[in-house]
Amino acid sequence: MQQRITPANALAALDQVGKAALGMFKHGTLEVEIFQPSGIDRQMPHRRDELCMVISGRGYFVCGDSRQAFGPGELLFVPAGRPHHFEDFSHDFSAWVMFYGPPGGETA
Repeated sequence: MQQRITPANALAALDQVGKAALGMFKHGTLEVEIFQPSGIDRQMPHRRDELCMVISGRGYFVCGDSRQAFGPGELLFVPAGRPHHFEDFSHDFSAWVMFYGPPGGETA
């Protein structure tokens, strides 16, 4: 895999496969995906801790019982197993999603 990946290149690759997410990089436990849902975010809780870096777009991020507005450049953390999703997001919403650590998440 490449060591330098731009949002434009990643989104072009994602467009070619017609999915909401596509793996772009892997090293050790770290996995990086490009994410761009269409209309509704249908993701389920993940087995590992997750960081999400918003590339573009605005909307609301729901994580557990919390619902907060988000915008470009924000970094969002989701502990392993926590229900979460994006809602009411703009058509240009996209994000880098990074999974890391062991199944069940890291301990504090």
